Order: sequence, then structure tokens, then C-alpha cells
Amino acid sequence: MTAYVISEVEIRDPAAVEQYKPLAKAAALACGGEYLARDAVPEVLEGTFEPGQRLVIIRFPDADAARRWYASPQYAEALQIADGGLNRRLFIVDGA
Repeated sequence: MTAYVISEVEIRDPAAVEQYKPLAKAAALACGGEYLARDAVPEVLEGTFEPGQRLVIIRFPDADAARRWYASPQYAEALQIADGGLNRRLFIVDGA
């Protein structure tokens, strides 16, 4: 079943995040991920979305592929480069 990684991101260090992004993308692609939204600012219909936040949505073939991406050495390298450059909430959601 298709799974989605959804992330609400607050960028703290734009330079570090710019270095992180290509590594994170390569890691996601290696695990079958496809970006559906990246650096998106949503139109808020209910609730709040703080200024400076961004939304990321990545589709994976299944939740196991999403978990492999998150646990992969490639993604660990991306996170190390970001090193505090972003603050986020990250979720895996099964598709309907």
C-alpha cells in the first residue's frame, strides 16, 4: 500500500538546508520515493501554519520503503549536514 512521508519544516539555517536537500532527495529516490510537494507553503483553511514553515510530501511504494529511506545511511548523511538547520515534524501515513 502506498505510503506518504509528510513533514512540516521550519528552516533555521538556509545554507545548511540547501546542502541537505539534494542528499535527502537522492536518498528518497533510491528507496522508491517521489516528491509530490517540496518547500510548499500551503493555503491554510483551518488551524495555523507558521510563517517560515514549509511542507514536504514524499510518496513511497509502501511504509517499509519510507522507513528504509529514513533509516538509510544516505539519509543519515543528509541529516548530519543539516545538523540543526531545520526543525520539523515528520510522519509516515498509509494511503487509502
